[in-house]
Amino acid sequence: MENPESSISMAEENTEETTTTTTTSHLLALPAGLNQDEFAELTRFVTEFHTYRVERGSQCFSLLAQRINAPPETVWSVLRRFDRPQTYKHFIKSCFVKEDFRMAVGATRDVNVISGLPAATSTERLDVLDDERRVTGFSIIGGEHRLRNYRSMTTVHGFERDGRIWTVVLESYVVDVPEGNTEEDTRLFADTVVKLNLQKLASVTEATARGE
Repeated sequence: MENPESSISMAEENTEETTTTTTTSHLLALPAGLNQDEFAELTRFVTEFHTYRVERGSQCFSLLAQRINAPPETVWSVLRRFDRPQTYKHFIKSCFVKEDFRMAVGATRDVNVISGLPAATSTERLDVLDDERRVTGFSIIGGEHRLRNYRSMTTVHGFERDGRIWTVVLESYVVDVPEGNTEEDTRLFADTVVKLNLQKLASVTEATARGE
């Protein structure tokens, strides 16, 4: 099973904005682990869904990619479950939703994080859920952690070539840089968490696709 993952750390001044604002829309580079053919199809989705306005020096941004040897509908069936992130997210011990929970934009979840991380709890809101285009996103709106103003978008993309079917998942985020930390430190921590989650997502969904 191959699990090539990559991250593109994006930060470049947009000359049309103020000197304190960065845009990520012009920074389109081939992520390691994806080939040019795949990325040619994904560029428009990066522009549409994974573009942020970032305050230079106080926020950081990253885009990560994971290739998965499973059909996109299998991958999406796991990713869309906002109420069950522990299915593939390594560091979540438990997740709680309200009794009247509905899988809809505006829904919230409360998660408990495993010990050993600089976090204990996180309250998160579902911002996007598009089953037709396989797009989802959430924001962290409370809890005991250091990821302030964290916003994330995830998109699922199916490929078929010569009878072979696979999926590429793109996940991006923007987050405040905590006082006393650098952009690089913050990005390294968040990237590591997201990469491990995407790798587990690949393991879970590839096993499902194999009927295990």
